[in-house]
Amino acid sequence: MATVSLRQITKRYGTQTAVQALDLEIADKDFMVLVGPSGCGKSTTLRMVAGLEDITAGNLLIDGVDVTEVEPQRRDIAMVFQSYALYPHMTAYMNMAFGLMKTTKLSKKEIEARVLEASDILNIRELLQRKPKEMSGGQRQRVAIGRALVRKPKVYLFDEPLSNLDAKLRGRMRGELKRLHNELGITVIYVTHDQVEAMTLGTRIAVMADGRIQQLDEPMNVYRRPSNVFVASFIGAPEMNMLHCKLDGGGLSHPGFLKPLGLGPDLIQRQGNGEVLLGVRPEEIAVAPLDAATLTGRVERVELLGAEALAELRVGVDRLVARLPVEGVPEVGTEVGLAIDTGRARLFNAASGQAIYT
Repeated sequence: MATVSLRQITKRYGTQTAVQALDLEIADKDFMVLVGPSGCGKSTTLRMVAGLEDITAGNLLIDGVDVTEVEPQRRDIAMVFQSYALYPHMTAYMNMAFGLMKTTKLSKKEIEARVLEASDILNIRELLQRKPKEMSGGQRQRVAIGRALVRKPKVYLFDEPLSNLDAKLRGRMRGELKRLHNELGITVIYVTHDQVEAMTLGTRIAVMADGRIQQLDEPMNVYRRPSNVFVASFIGAPEMNMLHCKLDGGGLSHPGFLKPLGLGPDLIQRQGNGEVLLGVRPEEIAVAPLDAATLTGRVERVELLGAEALAELRVGVDRLVARLPVEGVPEVGTEVGLAIDTGRARLFNAASGQAIYT
């Protein structure tokens, strides 16, 4: 078992609170991703788990044991950093073996066996006699991951490990990390600002802002049913469209709508009349003839992405982006009918930003 429990964890720097009363339960073999913009508290949270930052208040448990005050080297964790943090004068083999030599009583033969095992898992055996300057960024990152693997800790911590790689290498390394997790059954806490990494890697993701968790769930649940406007806007590229609508007894109305959208009376009764935000993903919008359209919009910009195109349209006072097939994408300046998938549309309270779900 390798569980991690963060209970009311708080971190303050003087009068500034970086993490506020955070509760998080990470199960054995979970791949937990902490995702959010810069300054949201995700890296600070990871560093508190690692023991690199003192915990101002709250308790941290690993496998049910309180390690809040335990030194980092006694927590049985391994961390992979954004900067790789390899010793430049050592070979890949020594970078992976050095920690075991200094902190364990393993024999030279046992250490060699662990290094070779990890190098085979990561397909880097041919790099073992090279120094970091003789390796690419992706190869150095594999060595850094290998250094963590040989430790065989209870928990693996990753702090934005792919941010220094180019887009192609990032995609490849995401696949490698997912494979490692599936094959080895390890417990991972992974920090990133990249929502693609969060969506593709995590068994669960915690979206953070202002030192708090905004939503904690499986990736597709977060994508499909965001808990508030922040999550809806942060998860998804392009971000979710927000249309400023009015809710009343006649349904949901907007200056660009051809007719009000009918909504269940129970929703109107619970929410009351007033301003709401209608959230629609770009892929939930299609060009449609007027007799089948929900609304109309004027095309202001088109980006061709190969098989798809992103069309930015003006709808009343709002702008929205539609992800459309590149064939037949409307020309800039034209007024078009648009159909939205109302079955997947989300409503948000305009004042609080919180989701309104039936």
